[in-house]
Amino acid sequence: MLSVFRNMFRIPDLRRKIFFTLFIFLIYRIGTAIPSPGVDLDRVRQVAEQQEAGGVIGLINLFSGGALEQLSVFALGVLPYITASIIMQLLTVVIPRLQKLQEEGESGRQVITQWTRYSTVALAVLQSTGISWLMANGRITGGISIIPDYTAGTAVLIVTTLTAGTAFVMWLGELITQRGVGNGMSLLIFISIVSALPAQFANAWSTSDPRAEFAILLAVFLFMVVAIIYVEQGQRRIPIQFAKRVRGRRVMGGQATYIPLKVNNAGVIPIIFATAVLYFPTLLVTVVPAGEEGGFWDGIRQWVGDFAGAGQNVGHNGGPVSLEMQLFYMLVLFLLIVFFTYFYTAIQFDPVKQAETIQRQGGFVPGIRPGGPTARHLEFILSRITLPGSIFLGTVAILPTIVSIVFDVTFAFGGISILIVVGVALETMKQIESQLMMRNYEGFLA
Repeated sequence: MLSVFRNMFRIPDLRRKIFFTLFIFLIYRIGTAIPSPGVDLDRVRQVAEQQEAGGVIGLINLFSGGALEQLSVFALGVLPYITASIIMQLLTVVIPRLQKLQEEGESGRQVITQWTRYSTVALAVLQSTGISWLMANGRITGGISIIPDYTAGTAVLIVTTLTAGTAFVMWLGELITQRGVGNGMSLLIFISIVSALPAQFANAWSTSDPRAEFAILLAVFLFMVVAIIYVEQGQRRIPIQFAKRVRGRRVMGGQATYIPLKVNNAGVIPIIFATAVLYFPTLLVTVVPAGEEGGFWDGIRQWVGDFAGAGQNVGHNGGPVSLEMQLFYMLVLFLLIVFFTYFYTAIQFDPVKQAETIQRQGGFVPGIRPGGPTARHLEFILSRITLPGSIFLGTVAILPTIVSIVFDVTFAFGGISILIVVGVALETMKQIESQLMMRNYEGFLA
């Protein structure tokens, strides 16, 4: 392993990419520590001592490396870009114009990328407006307003600052993708989560009594890392055989290849979708009218409030929300993750289009007729491997919470953070390994 790290820095081109990526990380972490104008830092420290928010707010805080807690310049992180990218992927399936652009190759993808950037800025404006208003009114900060003087001018200044910060983060991510190592947006999320892990482990160690609780947390953490690596590397290879064709005196084709279908083909997108859907009850609490005590609207408001509170206090025994409501919340989260895994996988991989492409190129699946039978065969295999992948994602998302409830301990990190860290680390190692193998060096996974 030490020889691998030594070989990484022996290659000048790879060494420049690594140092450039580390330099971008430094700029990003500095930006997360710079608060937005109008923020009261003393009140920020009071909020930090309270319980972390859940739902989409917790997701933004996770992806921004804790920048949302103090409403820093990079408070929104890369989540607006991720949301815009997901929206464009979904629209590509239903809008013929976008489908044609995607099929045009590099020029069409550049147009889609430009529209994604515009959508990112628009989403950043909306999200920064909503989050700044919620923080000014103490809706997501435990009743503490971290923006005491929230006037129209202050709101415009904060929204402009957060939107500019999001655009700058998007530019940093694209710089890493073009001139660094790995996918820029994924690596920025990676460094945001990793930067918080030492403090989370230290907090778990200090609050564990007896120390056996910390040993349980560490064992669960290592188990999840191993399981994620095992599932992320798992794939079903569908063999493809190409027929031989004679053109003049040349014999073309005849080679065999395969289509790799990953067990977890959707990544962490289903978890993000499910978390976003479950955040709606938190918004409904603020719009459901307050009726008479014991009346119909009061009952709905109370139930929605308890369900929203379960998302923010899940895993905390003796909290303001009952254990039954927390279990119900986790069940709904698990089912939503399974549903969105099937939904997103169906969007990403079209068996009919894939079968047409194979037939057009003169290929076939051994033992399966080309055309419709091949499409049905691919759809059958995809549905079978998506089931364990969806169950795996749902289990990863709720396992830390289950451990917290069963053993009455505070699990400092969530399943989604472990999944992202391990997945991005594997993908980056593969890219570095390909660079090393091109120059006859031994890689990480060799």
